[in-house]
Amino acid sequence: MVTMSPSSSFPSSIVVGNGATLPVVGTGYSTLPGPFHLNNVLIAPDIIKNLLSVQQFTSDNLVSVEFDPLGVSVKDLRTRNVLLRCNSSGPLYTLQLPSSPSGSCALVATPSPATWHRRLGHPGKATLQSLTQSSSIICSKPDDDPLCHACQLGRHVRLPFTSSLSRAPHNFDLIHCDLWTSPIISVSGFKYYLVIIDDCSHFLWTFPLRLKSDTFSVLTNFFAYVLTQFGCTIKSVQCDNGREFDNSASRAFFLAKGVSLRMSCPYTSQQNGKAERMLRTTNNVTRTLLFQASMPPSYWADALATATHIINRLPTKTLNMSTPFFAIYGTHPSYHDLRTFGCTCYPNLTATTPHKLAPRSSLCVSLAIL
Repeated sequence: MVTMSPSSSFPSSIVVGNGATLPVVGTGYSTLPGPFHLNNVLIAPDIIKNLLSVQQFTSDNLVSVEFDPLGVSVKDLRTRNVLLRCNSSGPLYTLQLPSSPSGSCALVATPSPATWHRRLGHPGKATLQSLTQSSSIICSKPDDDPLCHACQLGRHVRLPFTSSLSRAPHNFDLIHCDLWTSPIISVSGFKYYLVIIDDCSHFLWTFPLRLKSDTFSVLTNFFAYVLTQFGCTIKSVQCDNGREFDNSASRAFFLAKGVSLRMSCPYTSQQNGKAERMLRTTNNVTRTLLFQASMPPSYWADALATATHIINRLPTKTLNMSTPFFAIYGTHPSYHDLRTFGCTCYPNLTATTPHKLAPRSSLCVSLAIL
């Protein structure tokens, strides 16, 4: 058996004597009776007679073919010995090969890339090409990138999301919203918190909530706050498709305000990436502050307020190392009044002491940084 070169190719059809075009469905190699074989055999099921290329036959077997009035001789190129002699009395030369032990020639079709893909457990295209180039496997004519149904069911992955560098030109042209659920209810009874980020200034607001249904009222109050304090109207809201954002009351409110509601596709949190990343950043700071102060997780709402205050006053690469506080207020923040979250403090208790000899203070832990 002689293997075929992986890089060989074959035509998609052949033209026979009457001018008809017959399709070629594959290629293979053939072991003929005697010491002969053929490579790159074209498989054309519609052909009636097997056709032999003299040039291919002589190249594959290193022989010469000589025609004379009585017949045809096949000779070894090196020794010039006659390997096969076929006499012919008719108008055509007939090549009569000796009978094989099995009584017929063996033609083995070369598997297609799709067949090897299934045999090898559905590897990627690069793996299959590597095996083909190293002659570890032999493939027939390459497929036109067929769609493998089993791969779509068993190996389906999402396309990568491109990084977005867009930024709103003005404050409150676009705000990003998301809701985070705490695994632990805070000491003040909060289970959730709403995060709002301005796309232009990257200023952050967080609002602890007891119920998800409180989201709508907080959003309406925030719209009034922005209009009163900054003289701006919010033009667009980016959020996920949670029911706390997508409901009849909120849609009616946004429609009345002329606000464009932009929701991400289901199970595609990457489309609400700015809010998701801010949640991660805020939770990292909140968690770290709780560990720093050795406070139980139930005080997360107090640590959240501190984290929000700090994040808005830290330089960020998104603003070329400026601060969100400066981007929205136009003045630089002051850091001189900051205190460590969880530090020791002694509040003045004079107004609440039971008598004039009672202690005027008590050892406490500060949960505020100002």
